[in-house]
Amino acid sequence: MTWETVIGLEVHVQLATQSKLFSASSTAFGAEPNTQASAVDLAMPGTLPVANEQAFRYAVMFGLGIGAEIGKESVFERKNYFYPDLPKGYQTTQLAKPIVGPGIVEITLDDGSTKQIRIHHAHIEEDAGKSLHEDFHGMSGIDLNRAGTPLIEIVSEPDMRSAEEAVAFAKKLHGLVTSLGICDGEMSQGSMRFDVNISVHKPHEPFGTRTETKNLNSFKFMEEAIALEVERQIDILEDGGEVIQETRLYDGDTRTARSMRSKEEANDYRYFPCPDLLPVVIDDEYIEAIRASMPELPEARTERFKQQYSLNNYDAGILAANADISAYFEELTKLTEDAKQSANWIMGELSARLNADDISIKQSPVSAAQLAGVIERTKDGTISSKIAKQVFDALWAKEGSDADSVIESKGLKQVSDTSALEKMADDVIAASPKQVDNYRNAEPDKRPKMLGYFVGQIMKASQGQANPQAINQILLDKLDKLL
Repeated sequence: MTWETVIGLEVHVQLATQSKLFSASSTAFGAEPNTQASAVDLAMPGTLPVANEQAFRYAVMFGLGIGAEIGKESVFERKNYFYPDLPKGYQTTQLAKPIVGPGIVEITLDDGSTKQIRIHHAHIEEDAGKSLHEDFHGMSGIDLNRAGTPLIEIVSEPDMRSAEEAVAFAKKLHGLVTSLGICDGEMSQGSMRFDVNISVHKPHEPFGTRTETKNLNSFKFMEEAIALEVERQIDILEDGGEVIQETRLYDGDTRTARSMRSKEEANDYRYFPCPDLLPVVIDDEYIEAIRASMPELPEARTERFKQQYSLNNYDAGILAANADISAYFEELTKLTEDAKQSANWIMGELSARLNADDISIKQSPVSAAQLAGVIERTKDGTISSKIAKQVFDALWAKEGSDADSVIESKGLKQVSDTSALEKMADDVIAASPKQVDNYRNAEPDKRPKMLGYFVGQIMKASQGQANPQAINQILLDKLDKLL
């Protein structure tokens, strides 16, 4: 009998506010360590927190985006535990009365099927600082710039049954929060982090003991970590052992996981109401004002892309799912006036490179304007589609400022000169008597396929720079004269 996997996610989404949840300290990424941590962030004696209204606005936007219940009254608690980068010794968070209640996120899988993943709730809390382990000679450094940055923690029900479903869910949330503008989505900077709860059990039996793998900051790492943990748990159970409830860490560089600590329960954290913060009460007027100002969401954008750009449902859905990809596509299409070519390049070569380098489209070395130049030079016959990929590679490697400079510096311009192409065709025909005889003796309907050999030889001789359309016509004319 096979094993069934059960997965639930806790997703930490840094909110794109200018200041922290309870202080005026900046949330900008990349500042020198410990230059953006105020006395309030450190809970120094005599300081009092003041809640950031923008964080609540963003949390309500998320709740409306998933059709969730919005908590009219939300309360902050203190979650007490020791961690080196938690300067207060407690985290200000929400437990009993979160801002966002139950909701639904629908995911689409690779086979086109859909599934609804239930959201248990989402609550507002402050982020901790960051431990730095490099360049400290066996010690750790603490950067408290992130301490106090506002988050929403999105808690799903254990509705996912595979890594594919978990990644699809994570990508859907990423597309939603970036489309809403409540998070920049830069996972490499910690703006979105995933804690994955995993258990395995036999079908029709109770759920097994779960483990939690924390702080995964890429879809690729999440997929790898789930596969590794599922395999580990099955091996333990099939050997007659027991899975221990614990918190684990995954190292994406080495593709290994290790135990971090035994898993705490809620009572281990000694939650109690925060004495420094009053309950936050919002009314229907506040919620409806936010609803009226909501930006375009992925589902609506998909329908617009289908109508505006004549894309099929699949292409439109892929391009509309992520706000940054959508913006890149629309900029590229405006420059090329060719939605289909723009879509093909983004979903093909560009996406493959982004995935291979594990970066977002905002970090792409090739801008929309640069890619538009590649597409235009392909359409006007300056380069072939094969050479276009070489030009793209060069731009990705920053070996030129635009398509024209790469084509010029590398001598990649397509050969369309008739006399030069005729000379190439004559040389290939003269060197291929057997193939010429086969072509001459073949049935007329078989000859077009046999032409591919001669085209391939010319493309090889020209290093891919011969104009394929011109070569096809020249070869047809010359070979037909030999019939």
